[in-house]
Amino acid sequence: MYTETVTEVKHLTDNLFSFKTTRSPGFRFEAGQFTMIGLDNTPKRAYSMVSGPGDDYLEFLSIVVEDGPLTSELVKIKVGDPIKVGKKAVGTLITDSLIKGKNLWLIGTGTGIAPFVSICRDAKSYLKFENIIVCHTVRTKKELAYYDYFFNLTMQSMIQYFPTVTRDTDWPNKGRITNLIKDDSVFKTLQLPKWSPDTDAVMLCGSTDFNKEMMTYLKDGGWTVGTLGEPATYVYEKAFVG
Repeated sequence: MYTETVTEVKHLTDNLFSFKTTRSPGFRFEAGQFTMIGLDNTPKRAYSMVSGPGDDYLEFLSIVVEDGPLTSELVKIKVGDPIKVGKKAVGTLITDSLIKGKNLWLIGTGTGIAPFVSICRDAKSYLKFENIIVCHTVRTKKELAYYDYFFNLTMQSMIQYFPTVTRDTDWPNKGRITNLIKDDSVFKTLQLPKWSPDTDAVMLCGSTDFNKEMMTYLKDGGWTVGTLGEPATYVYEKAFVG
């Protein structure tokens, strides 16, 4: 593994934080991929890169898992601390596994938003799709990691952004993203026609229950899972949950 150095830490809540590290010249990845990271005396876990493939740093987003052997230590890191980063990047959330289409939907829950930030930081994403729509569901508005980043992209007309919360009552978009898709609220709010596998592509990254529910919904609607060898209309990340 590479030994990188922490260069920035941001605590969004008591249980949610992001951090940046140096990036070894030999580390290469595609937007949407993940690698293994850890500390000297902890297990290694899969983390998506939040940074773009062209950035000269690495960035990650993490929750704190109760009694988690890695995250309970990772949350304590400070600028200057060493961190272990795997030498190989892997993962299924890459645009090359999708058929070129009009709209790319990036739908995540919790820290599942991480790979989608990287995808939005990759110029290749905007060449393959005419529009990118980012949907992110969390419990409270404080947990909307990268809200400012996505909002700025929206203001630049680069993407459309649909953040939703399940617990705060003073947020305009309330409820689980799965329900808001099924009752067409997302499409009506964004003033978009209902999606179709004929024109759209979807990426999913979130909890196991979220992935399963959305996969069933998409399969019933005629969507098919894509791979590098056989691109199709949707992909999902099954290596970890957010």
